[in-house]
Amino acid sequence: MSFSWQEGNRIRLLENGEAFFPRVFEAIGEARKEVLIETFILFDDKVGKALQEVLIAAARRGVRVEISLDGYGSAELTLEFLRELTEAGVKVHFFDPRSKVLGMRTNLFRRLHRKLVVIDVERAFIGGINFSADHLGDFGPEAKQDYAVEVEGPVVSDMHRAALLMLANGAQPKKRWWRRVRATAPARAQNSGHKGDARALLVVRDNVNHRNDIEEHYLKAIRSANFRLMIANAYFFPGYRLLRELRNAARRGVKVTLIMQGQPDMPIAKMAARMLYNYLLRDGVQVYEYCQRPLHGKVALVDHEWSTVGSSNLDPLSLSLNLEANLVIRDHAFNQHLYERLQQLAAEHCKSISLEKMVQGYFWRAPLVFLIFHFLRHFPAIAGVLPAHSPKLKPFRLPDELPAEAAKSVLHEPEKTTS
Repeated sequence: MSFSWQEGNRIRLLENGEAFFPRVFEAIGEARKEVLIETFILFDDKVGKALQEVLIAAARRGVRVEISLDGYGSAELTLEFLRELTEAGVKVHFFDPRSKVLGMRTNLFRRLHRKLVVIDVERAFIGGINFSADHLGDFGPEAKQDYAVEVEGPVVSDMHRAALLMLANGAQPKKRWWRRVRATAPARAQNSGHKGDARALLVVRDNVNHRNDIEEHYLKAIRSANFRLMIANAYFFPGYRLLRELRNAARRGVKVTLIMQGQPDMPIAKMAARMLYNYLLRDGVQVYEYCQRPLHGKVALVDHEWSTVGSSNLDPLSLSLNLEANLVIRDHAFNQHLYERLQQLAAEHCKSISLEKMVQGYFWRAPLVFLIFHFLRHFPAIAGVLPAHSPKLKPFRLPDELPAEAAKSVLHEPEKTTS
């Protein structure tokens, strides 16, 4: 599933749920033919109920509505919530739904982590925001700081194609080509021509043909940087190649700025990232920790033109195991707007991390850093066989159509998930 650069797109940055949810719900409310959604998390909270309402209304007026959810991230959904969707005509799919074994989940790895909405092949949304109330400021101290984009123009057709392929082959690219093509009939775009001045490229990672595509685009952009490079990423523990290129960029005079989690939803994320600070700081990389609330963003920019917004963290799960989708953007105006927003975030809500602070006690932490770094470096290969299974996208059916035990495969007791 490879895509090419598309000219003539209009791309709008959406920061946090306050900007994202109203635009998505409005677009679904205006849908005439088709709504396709992929998300890691959908909760039965006020955001989930609002999404449910607009999806049901769309389905009842004859719009094709299909939503793909992750079997781990969205396991808390109630049967009643799903019943209301399916009875209205919404087709619900779960990626790798699995029951617990001895109280333990077995579907920890290779998640459907993409966040994608495509409407009538005319408008699309992509980023890191799930459909849950913790992306709204009124959720409290645990509300997430995050980013997405609204897209119009030719690249929407590629996003539509990616969503159709997910539905058609159950995320199994090795299926025969005729099964992939016949599974869905693409809606036709009414206004997929020139919408703006942005060039855009959809980049996906899967576990078959495009395992390193997102990482390769990051590497290429970092190597091309001339004077500024900013990355805001929630779960930061990349491989050695990316770390080396960040250090090399700083050494050749590029202003390299990283915005990391200072108040993480998962404390291990902060601990893992901090293991790398010494390596980066000593060569001039500037590191900030966002301390107002959990950072959930996955965005970056280079110089005056290149940017990316998407679902991929820079950690072993996103770069080596999960199904991810990022939009790479070449547009001066978008790049500058994202730069201004990140600069303001760093100046007003972040603390700067100094090399002097990081070297304190480093002599005893160095062996631990070495061992953990190399364990995580090989973690994807280990996780690839534990558990050994091939995740698939499966349609949800109501329990009166299934044996009782099978119906439980998409419903688990609540657990905290990261996204």
